Amino acid sequence: MTGTTSDPQYPERPRRARRLGIAVLVCTVPALCAGGWFGWQALADGSRPAAAPAASAGTAADPAPEPAPSEPAPASSPAAGGPAPSASAPTGSGPLNGRTVLLDPGHNPGNAKHTTEINQQVDIGNTRKECDTTGTATNAGYSEAAYTLDVVHRAREILRQRGASVVLTQDGDRPFGPCIDERARIGNQAKADAAVSVHADGAPSGAHGFHVIMPGKVIAGQADTSAIVDPSHRLGVELRDAFRQATGQPYADYIGKDGLDTRTDLGGLNLSRVPKVFIECGNMRNAADAQHMTDPQWRQKAAEGIAEAVTAFLAPGS
Repeated sequence: MTGTTSDPQYPERPRRARRLGIAVLVCTVPALCAGGWFGWQALADGSRPAAAPAASAGTAADPAPEPAPSEPAPASSPAAGGPAPSASAPTGSGPLNGRTVLLDPGHNPGNAKHTTEINQQVDIGNTRKECDTTGTATNAGYSEAAYTLDVVHRAREILRQRGASVVLTQDGDRPFGPCIDERARIGNQAKADAAVSVHADGAPSGAHGFHVIMPGKVIAGQADTSAIVDPSHRLGVELRDAFRQATGQPYADYIGKDGLDTRTDLGGLNLSRVPKVFIECGNMRNAADAQHMTDPQWRQKAAEGIAEAVTAFLAPGS
């Protein structure tokens, strides 16, 4: 997502129904088109729209399953059938004993077949945004949704071995979504000690690197992030440092500062009541980043970086 987030920022309508007015995203909103290529960042939560495939960047790797859980959704969130999210019990004992972690794999491969539902607007406190988006993809067709679910599965196993119970917002077993408001609600209901939303960006091909998105202070409507801004910032710094250490990926050279960005327009952050951050692991439209993300060994390193960050945040000094 150059988005960042699983808020409709990252959808991929038949590879993203949104494209930048220039060569990458579909600019369906005139105001954004006027903003030039950087207007893509203002799109919904989640990854930015993907541009029409260009010269192949990276090979399509083994896509993993995607999207999942569905619990009774409020009237503001389109209902999508699917199993209610449940925590995966720990498989080991360690520094995360008794802790609950929410992992939020951005987007759902089925979103492209449910554009009516995911285009519906949901309330995120200070505005309304699309339920979700399709996410982006590499030029060779490896989708953000496949990438995020694979990395989340890998991170889940590491965290469970360390004693944590892990809840996923979706596990590839629902037709679309969940919507961004439901993603936040799943973490809140699980009373997660930490939540990480995993994404990949769909920025212009010259943009490179990763960044972590943290919630800004929002008190409006259903949103009140005042209690989570500080702990989320700490989690964000831990994630930035651990991810770079594990993967060698540089900070994004096109957004944020030193690998960090603060936003108040992402429903997944605005509506969270637990410490939560988003990570844009790289730009899928960039050949070098795409090569990393389509490599299973690199995805394992990405998962290790996420797990290390959560461990450092919840069990300092472990």
